[in-house]
Amino acid sequence: MTLATLSDVLQPALTGNYAVAGLVTLGWEDTRAYVAAAEAEKCPVILQAGPSCRTHTPLPILGSMYRHLAADADVPVVAHLDHGYTMDECKAALDAGFTSLMFDGSRKPLARNIDEPAAVAELARAAGISCEGEIGFVGYDQGEASAGTDPDEAARFARETGVDAMAISVGNVHLQRNQSGGLDEARIAAIEALTNIPLVIHGGSGVPAWQRRRLARGSAICKFNIGTELRMAFGQALRDSVNRDPDRFDRLQIFDDVEASLVAATRKVLATLKAG
Repeated sequence: MTLATLSDVLQPALTGNYAVAGLVTLGWEDTRAYVAAAEAEKCPVILQAGPSCRTHTPLPILGSMYRHLAADADVPVVAHLDHGYTMDECKAALDAGFTSLMFDGSRKPLARNIDEPAAVAELARAAGISCEGEIGFVGYDQGEASAGTDPDEAARFARETGVDAMAISVGNVHLQRNQSGGLDEARIAAIEALTNIPLVIHGGSGVPAWQRRRLARGSAICKFNIGTELRMAFGQALRDSVNRDPDRFDRLQIFDDVEASLVAATRKVLATLKAG
């Protein structure tokens, strides 16, 4: 079994000058494709259950699915709760076999966004797993605006919460469909100067691939979350597969085509981040 915690994969990334992809999953087909791509690229992978995924599929099923795939994988696989908003959600993920809990209190006042993730980090440590927190709100493309991370607040957050990884807001946004954006590298450097834990970029789909590669190799950013980019690849592959043979109705045949295309797209993402 290669089931791993977040610290298991991010601490080597921090010292080894590379990053690990946190891939947002929605179902069996994409999750299996992500693990297959990680095996092909010989790198770890973080499987992430976000709020929309959890609305569709209960946490116990997701936890079992992640652990099942990890059991047969020859690379480290992390079962990660993405954007947990309550202690109850985090406890449910722990009970479901997750090995990493991300508590998102980024919309809350600083004091609460220290106390609450600190409690989750304590819960995680007691269970032998990891915790990620977020300081500075990461907004949404054509939606809520971001609130950039203040380096001094980030230093206090890292020190007082005890989280194993810290998500920051430095120009990244969720749900961006192209890579026309870019990260504020001066702000990243200012945060790095005051902290010594792995940093995380949510909304990584909007970050140009060249900048992901450069920051993976030359900064403390050790995890890029990728969702929209691969969902778009999945959707295009599904349309292509259906349109290629309008009479075909068996979803297993359709998803065979889709999964192969998604593995290829995922390998491109992983290759920009991995060591070497």
